[in-house]
Amino acid sequence: MKHIKTLAIALFSQVAFCYGQGTWVKAQEELLFNNPPFRECHASTILEVKPGKRLVAYFGGTREGHKDVAIWLSEEENGKWKQPVEMANGIINDTLRYPTWNPVLFKAKEGKVFLFYKEGPSPRDWWGMVRTSMDDGKTWTAPVKLPDGVLGPIKNKPIQLADGTILAPSSTETRESWKVHIEKTTDLGATWQIIPVDVQTEFNVIQPSILSYANNKLQILCRSRHDRVVQAFSEDNGKTWGALSKTDILNPNSGTDAVTLKNGWQLLVYNPTIRGKEWSTGRAKLNVAVSKDGAQWTDIAVLEDGTTEEFSYPAVIQTKDGKVHITYTYDRKSIKHVVLEQK
Repeated sequence: MKHIKTLAIALFSQVAFCYGQGTWVKAQEELLFNNPPFRECHASTILEVKPGKRLVAYFGGTREGHKDVAIWLSEEENGKWKQPVEMANGIINDTLRYPTWNPVLFKAKEGKVFLFYKEGPSPRDWWGMVRTSMDDGKTWTAPVKLPDGVLGPIKNKPIQLADGTILAPSSTETRESWKVHIEKTTDLGATWQIIPVDVQTEFNVIQPSILSYANNKLQILCRSRHDRVVQAFSEDNGKTWGALSKTDILNPNSGTDAVTLKNGWQLLVYNPTIRGKEWSTGRAKLNVAVSKDGAQWTDIAVLEDGTTEEFSYPAVIQTKDGKVHITYTYDRKSIKHVVLEQK
């Protein structure tokens, strides 16, 4: 990996990063909140519902896996973030409550907004849930459980193909292994089909993101237990997938996210480290890299360069104005929002 040093790192500073023929500027950097109604938060997801209005969801509560962990939503309009609003919790009855996990926001071309999330005692035993909105998040349907065996996108956003097909990157975790798969819907979530990815692999991988290329080619990039991001390719718009293989991209068993930019380049946000003794080791540094072909990646930004903190689980989108918006866990105390702009 080629690392490019930032010219300056400061809150709301403007920092230039170059690749190819373009230059990226860090145009904005902020925390969504300082005094939230929960002790810890994690696993953000970001969506532009219309120009000037973005939604960010995340889970928050006493600590990850605690029964009081709920799904929360922050709304940005005209540059200001509103107070977090609780969107879902795992309350079953007066005596039974489960934690909630890993929300994912997505808007289909038809205008339907999805808020996927997981509910259950642990990632080994959780199930998929969803709420939807037809008015850009003003009102939402009641929570609905996804069909048995369908978990929804596990951490990262779906993509929608030209024919309207939605592909949700998903995965399962057991004590024995981690496996990735794709969940496909052609009717806006009414029915789902599960597409396996290299089921015989020895790689332990979860939380894929999907990138698109010309000629029906897709790529997934996955979190792994192998100190590197692991990938697979499809040559038929996700109907079938090739074997999983290691990339050169470092990964400390932590979530990443990626997006295909409007100019055809690929952009990845990741922790440029490897695993340590504890699960949280390696999450204090967070970088942004780009690639033209999905094989050779070049760092263009250092978002965080800490030592023992946790800056993790990024989510990334490109908005209609061409800017790149990134959110990520800020030491479990808040969610950080960074905007990169190309000059």
